[in-house]
Amino acid sequence: MPTDSPLPSRAWAPDFPVTPRRWPFFYGWMIVIVATIGIVFSIPGQTMGFSVFTDILIEELGLTRVQISTAYCLGTVLSGFTLPALGRAFDHFGARKLIVGSAIATGLVLFYLAATHKLVAWTTALLPWLPRVAIAFTLITVGFYLIRASAQGVLTMTSRNAIGKWFDYHRGNALAVSGTVTAFAFSFAPKGLDLLIERFQWWGAWVILGIASLSFMAVIGWAFLRDNPEECGLAMDGPGSATRRRAAHADSIAHRAYERHEALRTWAFWAFNLSFAFFALFSTAFTFHIVSLGEEFGRPKSDIINYFIPMAILSVGTSLFCGWISSRTRLKYLLALMNLSALAGVIGTLTLDSSGGLIAYIAGNGICGGCFSALSGIVWPRFFGRTRLGAIAGFNMSTVVIASGIGPLVFSLSLDWTGTYEPVLWISALIPALLLAGSAWADNPQRQEAPATT
Repeated sequence: MPTDSPLPSRAWAPDFPVTPRRWPFFYGWMIVIVATIGIVFSIPGQTMGFSVFTDILIEELGLTRVQISTAYCLGTVLSGFTLPALGRAFDHFGARKLIVGSAIATGLVLFYLAATHKLVAWTTALLPWLPRVAIAFTLITVGFYLIRASAQGVLTMTSRNAIGKWFDYHRGNALAVSGTVTAFAFSFAPKGLDLLIERFQWWGAWVILGIASLSFMAVIGWAFLRDNPEECGLAMDGPGSATRRRAAHADSIAHRAYERHEALRTWAFWAFNLSFAFFALFSTAFTFHIVSLGEEFGRPKSDIINYFIPMAILSVGTSLFCGWISSRTRLKYLLALMNLSALAGVIGTLTLDSSGGLIAYIAGNGICGGCFSALSGIVWPRFFGRTRLGAIAGFNMSTVVIASGIGPLVFSLSLDWTGTYEPVLWISALIPALLLAGSAWADNPQRQEAPATT
């Protein structure tokens, strides 16, 4: 934070208010704790956090399912277009300042969302010549844009990148530990939010979450997060890092840092980027319309929501496995597993009314989610280095966020036009099938940079 005043500069010093190099254990694990909490605090901006509010907003704002899905899509896509610039801001300002800023922004946006029904009423009274539907659509679209950019976008991206900058050999294990906590948090989020809504009403739930983001997340982000180990007088992975680097699989070593335009010219970037985007599109779509999908395939609301729990258990197990094996193998094999699981998840959704379909739905989406959780934090620093990590990860996050906005809309259009989700599900099955084939060529570009041996 550039300033002539010594006090604000001191407030952002790496050794204030705690000194990482004096920590009783390697401070990178403290980064994992804070970053994991940051990802959990992004839940209000994730589709998992919105799913329980969907039907409430339809009723409160007087919008149809297609209209609310369109607003969600527009807000999400617009936020996606801002994320590449925010990714570059990560490289410039660092994780600490960005996590504080995004936590504050998330809290303020949640206050706005909590007041949307009142804002619609006030604006309609102030501008009676405008259709109420148009006012409601515009105000909720703005809310979707702001929460998706601040929470799902910047808060999540910053938290994952922070872990990636503190670990090399143990990056997979660190992200797996983080993924374990966040998977369970995300799986219980619908039930937890439902309880908040029952106790404090829907708008009160958002107010409580906003207060927590401002008073807790922003504070611990400032107090404990640091951008990288070097500024704290430490090394990645802590003591003995050089020995661990020599023991690592040859495919896990970054020999040079790529610029963003260089990364975008590799097939490996697009293979992982598009696979992550499809998972975001599909998981967002079935989560956003989870109750409606359950009704179509004969699964009651109580059952369809409870399926998130075994899905989370599988996701955690997969994330731990991917984290452990990632430093011992090539990531394209794990990408192939992710796309195969995504295909199984789509087919399982299509046949959800059968016992085999239910198993494929839970197993496919659970395993795919675990692969996504691990790989999305591992692949970019491993394949392209840390120097432009924010710019590269920001472009990926932009793609993922845009895809997550499109998913609910295309699913709602399928239901509106045909009366069923089946057409969009059959189309969805084709994408992971093609990406599964493309995984074979998703080699680490760093293999070409390895020094020749004699």
